[in-house]
Amino acid sequence: MTTISFVSERPTGAHALAFPIASGEDVAAKVPASLQAGAAIFKAAAESARFAGDAGSIVEAHVAEGADVRRVLLVGTGSALDGEKVGGSLAAKLLTSGETKLVIDLGQIASADRATFAVALAEGAALRSWRYDIYRTKLQASQKPTLDDIVLVVGDRLAEAETRWAARKAVVEGIGFTRMLVTEPANILYPESFVERCLSGRELGLEIEVLGLEEMRAAGMGSLLGVAQGSVREPRLLVMRWDGTNGAVARPTAFVGKGVTFDTGGISLKPGPGMGDMKWDMGGAGAVAGAMRALAARKAKAHVVGICGLVENMPDGNAQRPGDVVTSMSGQTIEVLNTDAEGRLVLCDAITWTQQRFKPTTIVDLATLTGAMIISLGHEYGGIFANDDALADALVAAGKGVGEKLWRFPLGEAYDKLINSPIADMQNIGPREAGSITAAQFIQRFVDEGVKWAHLDIAGMVWAAKPSHLWEKGATGYGVRLIDRFVSETLEK
Repeated sequence: MTTISFVSERPTGAHALAFPIASGEDVAAKVPASLQAGAAIFKAAAESARFAGDAGSIVEAHVAEGADVRRVLLVGTGSALDGEKVGGSLAAKLLTSGETKLVIDLGQIASADRATFAVALAEGAALRSWRYDIYRTKLQASQKPTLDDIVLVVGDRLAEAETRWAARKAVVEGIGFTRMLVTEPANILYPESFVERCLSGRELGLEIEVLGLEEMRAAGMGSLLGVAQGSVREPRLLVMRWDGTNGAVARPTAFVGKGVTFDTGGISLKPGPGMGDMKWDMGGAGAVAGAMRALAARKAKAHVVGICGLVENMPDGNAQRPGDVVTSMSGQTIEVLNTDAEGRLVLCDAITWTQQRFKPTTIVDLATLTGAMIISLGHEYGGIFANDDALADALVAAGKGVGEKLWRFPLGEAYDKLINSPIADMQNIGPREAGSITAAQFIQRFVDEGVKWAHLDIAGMVWAAKPSHLWEKGATGYGVRLIDRFVSETLEK
């Protein structure tokens, strides 16, 4: 990730230089005095590129500045000062350009808006510059990132920008951690190594506990363990706690993540094409882990716990069979008709354990749960199900505020009846229709009376097949900013 810093005055020396231009502004008039010799060049370049100041649009030229020739970029801010898009566009443009340092002069942004704009710009640039190249040994020089530093010139808003960036940087680093987990291949990242990666959270102040196979067996987690029994990789339950209230809030809010580090489908084997994508079936747990690090790093004034149910779903001779009946930690029995509907089997025991241990007031689970959600919403929204309207509204608002959108789906008795089993308390799948809803109904059966609960089905959101202004193709880190905004708006008030 590119290093971000803030200064009050533009530094000297060799660097690329960028200036923001709002929609409709005259390009030549916005060029500073030191570059006025190139004003005509900028105007011609803008006209040639049909540059109109749209957010993230860029026009560039090499112009004289004193005795030097400098690469200068004009970047559109749109009509609403879209800092994230500005920062992401600049980072994408220059990341592998050969430039090592970019200075962004915000002197022409109104002083009252400058710190807010600068921090949003910094966040966009940092997220878009994230790369994970550790397994790429033959990158050509032109493909390697060169942009090491981005410096934002904020004038008299330096102290404010630096203070606000410290909190946002914690979230950005949490997103980077989530992206790393989601990107790693399953031969490197499995339940035990997932936990090992997360233990460094103790340095941020997280209290971390880990349950192994025997502890989960003793707790009666027959549903989760049924998924894990086909793999040589032992399961883990990762527990992270942050209490920024110093005990003032006794009952925490819980975030529970599905962490299937690889999902073959088990005996109900998935088709071969595309199965490699199932390394990211732990995206919900990845989001919880990254968000907990972010909350601890920025010292959130909230009491939260993050629980990750970590398993690998494999089809060996000991694997769970379609038709098996397992007993969950809650005591409810489940007829497993499809071993590829495994995420809900992991979540139900993780939720039961969380309720018994922490007595949370609210539970939000995050899971790459159903392909049906992608059919419903594509890759534009995550799905949300909830037993409480205010909780659902708060999560939807938080997602909208950070660009991690959610769309609410219904729950109800008619859907719940679809997972009744003739030989057990329930079965783990319903009919083909309403697949995402019946999955949510299954999870709801394990939520205790009086506990506010929301289920986020983010199957279409944790991995992107094409780049955006905040990520390259690959892991998005979806969920971290959503959780952070939800915590800040509902728990830290």
